[in-house]
Amino acid sequence: MPSLIVNINENFLKPPRLDRYVSENLKILSRSQIKTKNLKAKINGKDAKYSKLVSSGDRLDLIWDDFSEINFLPEDIPLDIVYEDENCVVVNKAQGMVVHPGAGNSRGTLANALYFRKLYKNKREPCGVLPISARPGIVHRLDKDTSGIIIAAYNDETLSFLSRQFKSRTTRKIYAAIIYGVPKENEGTIQTNIARDPKNRKKFAVAANGKAAVSFYKVIKSWNKYSLVLLRPKTGRTHQLRVHMRCIGHPVLGDPVYAENIYDSLFPKASLMLHSKSLAITLPGENDKRIFKSNLPERFTDIINKLNRINING
Repeated sequence: MPSLIVNINENFLKPPRLDRYVSENLKILSRSQIKTKNLKAKINGKDAKYSKLVSSGDRLDLIWDDFSEINFLPEDIPLDIVYEDENCVVVNKAQGMVVHPGAGNSRGTLANALYFRKLYKNKREPCGVLPISARPGIVHRLDKDTSGIIIAAYNDETLSFLSRQFKSRTTRKIYAAIIYGVPKENEGTIQTNIARDPKNRKKFAVAANGKAAVSFYKVIKSWNKYSLVLLRPKTGRTHQLRVHMRCIGHPVLGDPVYAENIYDSLFPKASLMLHSKSLAITLPGENDKRIFKSNLPERFTDIINKLNRINING
């Protein structure tokens, strides 16, 4: 059975319930998985219910079952594998691929492909109830139309190990983006709160009552009405980089959600120009971070080449 010992050092404005802390802070199990995997917990050595509040200084002893029903199918989908071992896999995700099955996306996802890959490597056939380790753990996510580096775990222990690094913000993620306009400063920090847009539940927006979000940007090259930038998120809010670039008046080129009101006669068919370029993270059993990288995809180089030609020709 997977197990985990956690010494809580966060300071809370309002102490969270145990189940909420496990799902939202540790991110090792979802709220539903806490029940289906029969999570058992002790706080400071005493058995604790899921409703028990946790506080800074508490010690959590967690243990859960490693069997669960697989509710999606393995699929033999070609992947661009950057790195792989028995514990995890790093993929250069293609634009347009959904990361995890959900409403309307039960097939063709990265998780479907990784599930197949894990079974194939172990020469196993899906049948009935399978060990949860057969199902790749999605450590972090990329939007469907964001391409690039993403890491997934092949077992619960690795999922927990990698997830803690994202939670503690010791990973380092670098994205490339082509944005509208040229920022006044060559580099800077964007710090806001982000929450779901009350007018559109599929969007997020800067909001005083949202969660803190911090991003760093650096302009690499600019062409009058466009710029190539590198972005580094310190936090990991949904749509964070896209919301932040819109917030400073420079939305990502081709963003159908946050640049929807911009008519672009030069690149009217551009898709989302956001790419996960690199990830620095420590793998299980290692002490030093590894850096996994992905070159700019063709959709980037095509636009950059066109902008360079326009700039040369005046």
